[in-house]
Amino acid sequence: MRSIVPSITVADAHVALVSSLRAQGFSMTAPTGRPHADTAWLVAEGEASPVPSRTVVLARGERRVVPFRDGAPARLTFDHADSVVGNAFVRALAGGPELPTAADPESLALFALAERVAEADITVLINGPTGTGKEVLARAIHRNSARREGPFIAINCAALPETMLEAMLFGHVKGSFTGASAAGDGFFRAANGGTIVLDEVAEMPLPLQAKLLRVLQEREVVPIGATHPVPIDVRVVACANRDLQEEVAAGRFRSDLYYRLSVFPLTTRALADRAQDVPALAATMILRHAGSRAVVPWPSHEAIAKLSGHDWPGNVRELENVIQRALLFCGGDTIEAEHIVFDRAAAPRLPVFANEPAAPGSATLGSVVQLSEFAAIRETLKACGGNRIETARRLGISERTLRYRLAKAREQGEEIAAPHDRRLTA
Repeated sequence: MRSIVPSITVADAHVALVSSLRAQGFSMTAPTGRPHADTAWLVAEGEASPVPSRTVVLARGERRVVPFRDGAPARLTFDHADSVVGNAFVRALAGGPELPTAADPESLALFALAERVAEADITVLINGPTGTGKEVLARAIHRNSARREGPFIAINCAALPETMLEAMLFGHVKGSFTGASAAGDGFFRAANGGTIVLDEVAEMPLPLQAKLLRVLQEREVVPIGATHPVPIDVRVVACANRDLQEEVAAGRFRSDLYYRLSVFPLTTRALADRAQDVPALAATMILRHAGSRAVVPWPSHEAIAKLSGHDWPGNVRELENVIQRALLFCGGDTIEAEHIVFDRAAAPRLPVFANEPAAPGSATLGSVVQLSEFAAIRETLKACGGNRIETARRLGISERTLRYRLAKAREQGEEIAAPHDRRLTA
């Protein structure tokens, strides 16, 4: 787990940011705590940078992001109105390129579940549409497991020649077939001690499925041409973009292999169903593809609204293409809506962020839900005389969640605290 050390100033001024980072799985450490090798620091403008190459300096003002470069700290400047994208940039800079990106509650819950699954050395089946981050989820499982120091090998079963798939998976001995001038270990033995990801496992031919079943049952492989099995110690993560139960019913996938793979099933969702992930993913991809720019372009509210309103038939891969185009079209320090170019027009979608522009006289689903939430908290606080503990109990949430909601409301200009309770209006 990556740890972040916010300074006292940052913790007081960016309550929602700190709560959001904690919800995304970061360990928030006190400034006096002992840092780990992967610790990042968040400090305010003017404060000392403990380790410049791992410190993000935050300031209020006109939006601007300067990435890590030449050992200098990263710098972020933004106001409350830009907190959605600003907080996403903070997560991307502090977390580094290897950590998965998520902001949608269900996506965060999925990665939290994957982190728990990683602790148990069991086979995992990840199902979901193409381009929704199945391999990213598999990498997260590997990185949080006891096998993290071992190899991580991902192969696409649909991309390998069917005639060579067995040899490439399980290995072969020299001379076992035409062209086998040397022995080959195969992917399973190459992944020994680590994790192997079998992507598009539904494309595996039925005869080979039977051999994979034996590998999973016996934890050993028999290379082509060999007479003795070779023990292996590998964790298997299988991925599929088709419903394997339907494939079993159609006779295209072995039922016994399905149940062997589906020890713990996880499912990724289409990007269109998790629009809150879009700004976070966009910020991560902007940093990834900004190249050597001294100042990284910042997406405007209109650009984010346009991205959030798209139906994303190509999911995260399509988003990455769109971001790369936007960076090419953007000549300044702001990505505008006209820089967002899709392959085709999207079906209309409602924005889900309160600060996204909406049609005149209309109310978006996200803003309606949020205003209702704020109203419920306001009324409950009033009924409880401003008592946080009792308010949280009646609402069925933790006091920490209540503090996060209050901070979020303040950032968006909503005053929902009880007037006589100074702690809540501070």
